[in-house]
Amino acid sequence: MLIRVEIGIDAPGIDSLLRRTFNGDGEADLVRELREDGLITLGVVATDDEGHVVGYVAFSPVSVEGEELQWVGLAPLAVDESYRGQGLARQMVYEGLDSLNEFGYAAVVTLGEPALYSRFGFERAAQYDLRCRWPGTEEAFMVHRLADDALNGVHGLVEYSDHFNRF
Repeated sequence: MLIRVEIGIDAPGIDSLLRRTFNGDGEADLVRELREDGLITLGVVATDDEGHVVGYVAFSPVSVEGEELQWVGLAPLAVDESYRGQGLARQMVYEGLDSLNEFGYAAVVTLGEPALYSRFGFERAAQYDLRCRWPGTEEAFMVHRLADDALNGVHGLVEYSDHFNRF
């Protein structure tokens, strides 16, 4: 198993993984469009011994109240069914968080299962008066600070790129 930054040759494997994992085209189309528009800040893949993509996590820019604050959104996160329960998602997310921290990013947000993401150090964003545009997501919208002062004086609407509004 190898966990690394995605490269161009990984695109078909990522696409296939996302279509299998999410039983449809939405996430695969989202990632393809983000990639085509240069909006993937960081993509992390896990490959098996034959080089097949068995895990993927993408990070893309977000703004807070219209300001660019060196924040990114984590989405999507996918692990091939045969590799689940082995800590692969945790390893990919941590690899991504470490790299983003090294690159100087301040915070990461995600919309996902609180029980999963809290294990990765994410907290409910609502407790910091942060929200996303989708109603009913207060429990699932989460934030992870990379910089100690990332949340100081920051509150309001966190917006993903328009690509996320189409799916």
